[in-house]
Amino acid sequence: MSASSPVPSFSARSNPADFLQGLALIGRATGLIFRTPRLLALSLLCGLVTLVALGGLFALLWVYAPDLLGMVWTRPEPWWGRVLWGLVFVLLFLVLFVVGASVVVPLVLAPLQDPLSELTEERCGHYSSPPFRLGAFFRGLVLGVSHTLARIFFLLLGLAVLLPLHLVPGVGSIAWAVLGTIWTMLWLAGEHLAAPMTRHQYPFDQVRRVLRQRWPLCLGFGAGVYVLLWVPLLNNFFLPVAVVGGTLLYRGLLAVGNVPPPPDGK
Repeated sequence: MSASSPVPSFSARSNPADFLQGLALIGRATGLIFRTPRLLALSLLCGLVTLVALGGLFALLWVYAPDLLGMVWTRPEPWWGRVLWGLVFVLLFLVLFVVGASVVVPLVLAPLQDPLSELTEERCGHYSSPPFRLGAFFRGLVLGVSHTLARIFFLLLGLAVLLPLHLVPGVGSIAWAVLGTIWTMLWLAGEHLAAPMTRHQYPFDQVRRVLRQRWPLCLGFGAGVYVLLWVPLLNNFFLPVAVVGGTLLYRGLLAVGNVPPPPDGK
């Protein structure tokens, strides 16, 4: 790997430093965006759309999340019960906001994800973006949206499996929020690692294999994307950073042999 290459250097096998290396991909991706004018221009456009989408999502959850919690746990009368209920509401709101952002924003920004990933791979070297063709663009858009919807199904399925925890008053809801957060972090890593791998025609089984083999690395990256959602101003750029970071994660794993050469030969 040349000194100027943005491709991260990973070990060939999982090790204790993997989580921190995955977390560091957020800074690496952000730096690459600001050093690349075309990436920055696309990111600013994504940021504007994201700002509108996240604002609408926040308002929607603020209105309806209390009723959602009230369906499984009626607000208690004692003051200590109201305090605990409020804490659970905050945790539920945070998890639902991250899940909602992870679902809504990728869908509305689907047409811009592949160009962001392709530009990132160009900066990594040994790759050239294919010429624009309208038919290929729409085929890629349909494929990308369908794969995103499939991955969203697995995200919601995992959260639904944990849903019975809410039947345990107070503690169960907290456990659901904690486990749901960890599941969402890992899913975020898989979502943004799968994007460049889908573009190169890898089967989704290969994505799942990478998540199993290098889960601390992927969890660290997913945690970075998750935290980014709560940083004011930067959260408007969470998807561009996540797309660029996921592409760097893919290229780093490809470089050490954890991912085989792309089926499309590109």
